Amino acid sequence: MLDANMKQQLGTYLNNLRNPIELQVSVNDSPKSKELETLAREIAELNDQISLTVTNEKIGGRSPVMTIAKAGSEARVAFAGVPMGHEFTSLVLALLQAGSHPSKEDQALQDQAKSLTRTLNFEVYVSLSCHNCPDVVQAVNLMAALNPNVTATMIDGGVFPDEVKERNIMAVPSLYLNGEVLANGKMTLAEILNKVDDDADAKAAAAMADKDPFDVLVVGGGPAGASAAIYAARKGIRTGLVAERFGGQVSDTVGIENFISVPYTEGPKLVAHLEEHVKEYDVDVMKTQKAVAVRKTDSGLTEVELANGAVLAGKSVILATGARWREMNVPGEQEYKAKGVCFCPHCDGPLFKGKRVAVIGGGNSGIEAAIDLAGLVEHVTVLEFSDVLRADAVLVKKAEATANIDIIKMAMTTEVIGDGERVTAIKYQDRNTGESHVIELAGIFVQIGLVPNTEFLKGTVELTERGEIIIDGHGQTNVPGVFAAGDCTNVAYKQIIISMGAGATAALGSFDYLIRN
Repeated sequence: MLDANMKQQLGTYLNNLRNPIELQVSVNDSPKSKELETLAREIAELNDQISLTVTNEKIGGRSPVMTIAKAGSEARVAFAGVPMGHEFTSLVLALLQAGSHPSKEDQALQDQAKSLTRTLNFEVYVSLSCHNCPDVVQAVNLMAALNPNVTATMIDGGVFPDEVKERNIMAVPSLYLNGEVLANGKMTLAEILNKVDDDADAKAAAAMADKDPFDVLVVGGGPAGASAAIYAARKGIRTGLVAERFGGQVSDTVGIENFISVPYTEGPKLVAHLEEHVKEYDVDVMKTQKAVAVRKTDSGLTEVELANGAVLAGKSVILATGARWREMNVPGEQEYKAKGVCFCPHCDGPLFKGKRVAVIGGGNSGIEAAIDLAGLVEHVTVLEFSDVLRADAVLVKKAEATANIDIIKMAMTTEVIGDGERVTAIKYQDRNTGESHVIELAGIFVQIGLVPNTEFLKGTVELTERGEIIIDGHGQTNVPGVFAAGDCTNVAYKQIIISMGAGATAALGSFDYLIRN
């Protein structure tokens, strides 16, 4: 399972074990079981502090399964399936945590996880090609490592298809708590803790209650927000950054090939580097906090109200709230989200292996999604509203040459059809003839662009008809002391590198405003 290079690297990591750990593997006659047993034996051979037990009995009602525990302790972390691909890092971290190697996660979050008193049994359904799944797996694994009231099991949907079918799982990561759905999609440790800790909002609000006004308060933690915080902090002024999710849309991006000087990287990796860079400076970072209102005060300060009730203030504020996936807004879409209506082909594509799907949108994202899905599913139908495809010519040419991709232009999606549990078809109207058509399928991947996260700003700053914040060349809005940057603004193009530059511009504009006022 592991080549020589991987064994060498893993062996080096395992030298950090501070105490013996125990692996237990439940096996059966399946090929995946043999792979998992081989992987476990290779790991055990790398370090004398690792012992291995193999059993034919199911663990938690499943097989194949591997559990990891501190020697002499009950196992609370399990992998149902073979944790390779994107989940290999989850496996390495679980080994280290069982060996008492300290986590690099924020200590306040670790303390919060340790303080949980109720029983929490997490199950995370994943696909090994999902780049968002490891965040959830690693978060609940850490919680289990820290707290004896918590257990965590990763379940590869490809190895346990009957469970996936029984629970009607059509999107990953899918997080279950004590047998019930808790959430779908990418989540951080802080976000999961907020869901399971009833006192999370009150604790967060209390922690922010006595914060003095910032010189610059950045709202948003994507490329624009991170850049703005770095540039502001470098000026030596008091800087705060409040964000619902650090990294924003970039966290959901797989391959990035147009970030100048870096031929290729992936979204989560870039986000990690952004956060590390921000932490190099004296920036007060407040994550998992959603802004719900912005208002000027008689004193000239700008207040930012958060969903938990806390109110922060800044002498200047930079709005960098980014954007989210645009939805179709047709009947059935909301009802069948995560039940066939998806937004991430890389994450959820493997769940539709051998089935028929549609991709909505003929831009780069849509055509790239169609090409990727074509290698997994039986057939892909691309529905494009316009009479032309907006994707790059090289992508269009490849899609048109792929046998199991059909492209329908001038197609207006009108309804998502399902049987009450999952998607069964999509209905569209031919914009040339007015005729309606129904395509039977199992999945719909929506790739029609972005919508700015600015609803809470209506009546506060001037917005375009599309909801974009209108800014000038310095990043200034129509409200003195309030600046904006990135995909939430009316900049011509929505790109990572442009957002970073816009964040720097807004920070410099904000600094100039502070000097002059």
